[in-house]
Amino acid sequence: MEMPKNLLCFSHLRWDFVYQRPQHLLSRYSKKINVYFFEEPVFDTQEKAYLSIEKRENNLYVLTPHLQSNLTEEDIHLSLGRILENFLQNFELDTFIFWYYTPLALKFSDKYKPKIIIYDCMDELSAFKFAPKEIIAYEKKLISKADLVFTGGHSLYEAKKQYHANIFPFPSSIEKKHFRKARQVTEAVDQQFINGPKIGFFGVIDERFDTELIRNIATKRPEWQLIIIGPVLKIATETLPNNNNIHYLGQKSYNELPNYLAGWNVALIPFLLNKSTRFISPTKTPEYLAANIPVVSTAIRDVVKPYGIKKLVHICTDADQFIYAIEKELSEQSKQEWLKKVENYLKLISWDKTFNAMQNKVKTTLYTLNKISIAS
Repeated sequence: MEMPKNLLCFSHLRWDFVYQRPQHLLSRYSKKINVYFFEEPVFDTQEKAYLSIEKRENNLYVLTPHLQSNLTEEDIHLSLGRILENFLQNFELDTFIFWYYTPLALKFSDKYKPKIIIYDCMDELSAFKFAPKEIIAYEKKLISKADLVFTGGHSLYEAKKQYHANIFPFPSSIEKKHFRKARQVTEAVDQQFINGPKIGFFGVIDERFDTELIRNIATKRPEWQLIIIGPVLKIATETLPNNNNIHYLGQKSYNELPNYLAGWNVALIPFLLNKSTRFISPTKTPEYLAANIPVVSTAIRDVVKPYGIKKLVHICTDADQFIYAIEKELSEQSKQEWLKKVENYLKLISWDKTFNAMQNKVKTTLYTLNKISIAS
C-alpha cells in the first residue's frame, strides 16, 4: 500500500522546545514524505491572523498560527479553522495522514477526512496541571475517529486498549549513537568548574518534579553537586530548593546533552508518584544508560518495568534510599557486569526500530482501509 505523501501533525508541544518523541518520529518521516507540524497558536499580532511556515530539515515544515490577543475561545477555534482551511485548499485530502498529539485540535480539524487518522497518545494529558477539563471528551472523540492509536508506554496502553481495536504500545526509545558521545566528548564549559560528585537530571521541571526529594538529598549530602538542566514550567521558580550545591543550568539543546552527561557520576529520575506521572515513560531512562551513567529513579511504572526489574536502574522511594543507591554507585569499583547488561538491553531498542515498527502498523492499517473502501 502506497503511503500518503503528506503528514499533518497537530501538536500541543512546540518543535523547538524539548527534543522528544514527536521530533524523533516526525524527523524520520520527513526523510520519506512531507511533514507539516501544526503548533498551538501564538498571540502576537494586532493585524489579521496568519500562518507562518518555516522549514526545519529534509521535508519538515513548522506551521505556527499567529492570532490576535484577547480572543474568546470560540474565536480562537474559528480563526484556527480558517487558517487550516486556507492551508489545505491547495492539497488533496486523500494525500494526507493526520497525526494527532493533542485531541483539542479536533475543535478545528474535525470536519476533514484524510487518508488515515492516527492518534499518538504519548501522555495522559488530562492528568497534567492546568489541563482543560474538556480534553477527556475530545480524547474519547479522537479515539473513536482514529484509524490507528499508539501509546507512549505499556501502562498507558493498558489504560487505553479497551477503547480501540487497533492500538499498540510504543515506549520511549533511544538514539544510542548520540548519547554514547558522552563517553568521549569534553564536559560542558559551564559545568566544568563545579567540583565534587555530580548527580544530574535533565528534562522539564514541572509538577512532576519532586522538589522535596532534591532538597533532602542536597541537604543531607552537601558535598554532592546536583545538576538540574531544563526549563521550569507550571511551577513557581521560588518553590525550587536553593541549596548551594544545587545548580540550575537552564534549558540545553538536544545536541548539548552528551557534553553535560560526560561529567555526571549518577543520573536521576526524581518524579513524584501522582496522577501526572502514572502513565509516563521517560525517554531519559535509556538516554542516561546509553551514556553509561548509573540511574536512580522513583517507582515510575514504566521505569520499574523493564529497567528496575532487569536491575539496570535503582528504584527508590525516599531520599535515604536515593542516597544509599547513589553512594553505592559512587563507591563501585567495577561496573563491567552492569554495563554488559545495559548494552544487551539497548541493542533491542532504537528510534529507528520504533519508527519502522510503527510504520508497519500504519501500512497495515492503510491496506485494511483500502480493502474496506474498495469493498464498499
